[in-house]
Amino acid sequence: MNQDLLGVLVMFGLALGLALPLGRFLANVFRGDKNALDFLAPIERGIFRLAGIDANREMTWQQHLVALLIINLVWFVLAMAVLSTQGVLPLNPDHNPSMSPDLAFNTAISFLVNCNLQHYSGESGLSYLSQMVVITFLQFVSAATGIAAAVVIFNALQARTTEKLGNFYNYFLKCLTRLLLPLSLVIALILAFNGTPMTLAGKQELVTLQGDSVAVSRGPVAAMVAIKELGTNGGGFYGANSAHPLENPNYLTNVVENVALMLIPLAMIFALGFYLKRKRLAWMIFGVMTVGFVALLAPTVYYEMHGNPVISQLGVDQSLGALEGKEMRIGAAASAYWSITNTIISCGSVNSMHDSFMPLSGLCQMLGMMTNAFYGGCGVGLLNFFAYLIIAVFIAGLMVGRTPEFLGKKIEAREMKIAVIVTLLHPLLILAGTAMTAHLYAGNPTEYASWLANPGFHGFSEMLYEFTSASANNGSGFEGLGDNTPWWNISTGVVLLLSRFLPIIGPVAIAGLLARKKVVPESAGTLPADTATFGVMVLAVIVIIAALAFFPALALGPIAEHFSLY
Repeated sequence: MNQDLLGVLVMFGLALGLALPLGRFLANVFRGDKNALDFLAPIERGIFRLAGIDANREMTWQQHLVALLIINLVWFVLAMAVLSTQGVLPLNPDHNPSMSPDLAFNTAISFLVNCNLQHYSGESGLSYLSQMVVITFLQFVSAATGIAAAVVIFNALQARTTEKLGNFYNYFLKCLTRLLLPLSLVIALILAFNGTPMTLAGKQELVTLQGDSVAVSRGPVAAMVAIKELGTNGGGFYGANSAHPLENPNYLTNVVENVALMLIPLAMIFALGFYLKRKRLAWMIFGVMTVGFVALLAPTVYYEMHGNPVISQLGVDQSLGALEGKEMRIGAAASAYWSITNTIISCGSVNSMHDSFMPLSGLCQMLGMMTNAFYGGCGVGLLNFFAYLIIAVFIAGLMVGRTPEFLGKKIEAREMKIAVIVTLLHPLLILAGTAMTAHLYAGNPTEYASWLANPGFHGFSEMLYEFTSASANNGSGFEGLGDNTPWWNISTGVVLLLSRFLPIIGPVAIAGLLARKKVVPESAGTLPADTATFGVMVLAVIVIIAALAFFPALALGPIAEHFSLY
């Protein structure tokens, strides 16, 4: 047990230790300062010339959003075209068929928005061409999109008055050339040398120890898994994701993949501090997020390491923890740790089946996505947190009888309205989607029987988890849910679109409005935004607005299921 917990501490320590220097490096890259990868500048200039883009032209916040939305639309059309015709396209040695229109729509949207909700089984649902041209490609560009949007916020929070907030294409390309591609190459090499396939050959016939002949799926797995984790995407090459022994062969690869999925979200927090020269602000944000993370992690590790009381009553030894749905090579503690890191970070990759976790562990996984403010995905984690910051500043300012200010910029009605809309959109999408689906199922459980493998409390949790995962751009799921149907594909696809782009548009708009305002000099009455006291205020806002909104739904699902076990 002590070794299992030590492994958890080592993974977090490695992620934090690497995130600090990476944050400094990213701040240098985005500011345009000298850095170790400046030798890539000629290649970047060549790409800009080829695309006809002036990377030195500064953009307003509106121009940033227009550029972001247009290129995302182009990628969506490309993805839909390939997925709908993959059955007749090359690089399909296993002869996987083309996707139906509703499944292609869901898949294209899901990977476009960095969610990677998979209503198909990876190795049998996609050709190698789709895995590379659609899935792997979108995992790179969706991560870079989120980071570039966050840099716009960095620019807006500087102590100056301006409408110009840098160049979106410049930030986007540098995210790819100086961050995602180099680190993905390193991670892919580690995975390949540990047994993860990297080939264009089709299935390999093998004879098992029992003498059975099986066909083992292969493909360009290592490259896809590397960016899956690093870009906080989460979509697996195989249906079992990182629980598959070829996608995550051993404990070393488990550590590498988990550190990779935490690395950029942590680094972006410190990059903000270095970029604005406000390190205390970065540590305050890190502290609030880490408190929320630990509050969700501790009960999950506890319940998974102590096993299921119903199984214990059968006389089954559970000294190794609740191992249903988990891999022995990874263990209960590391599986529990991954389940929380990937749900708070909106990565969605899994090294175990969340559907088999203890009820309160499932509750913590869902709460990580429902709050959607602890670390978060590449770039967008800070965007979500930024909305809560604005609300906390506004409330705190009213409490002390002053005009609310954040980093020298006054928070007024327009910024507050946008922040409230963004924060309330998340529970609206989750609860409305779950309510409509529960109504459909309750009205005709025979027709929709294939939806739920486990009716009752857990069945409700499966539906709630699916919409939570879609709205949080996470992508993991309770896999007792039969989700490859027109209703699930279309309903979650709509949620995916709204929950990705509106929470980007809102914070970027707030940032643009703040950047135009005059800087107010600090005085004795200024509320410091980098103190532990203000951190407690932000955490309280997150708990009250985000977590409590979901309590009735959680009471009907995981909480009721928990008490049914005792």
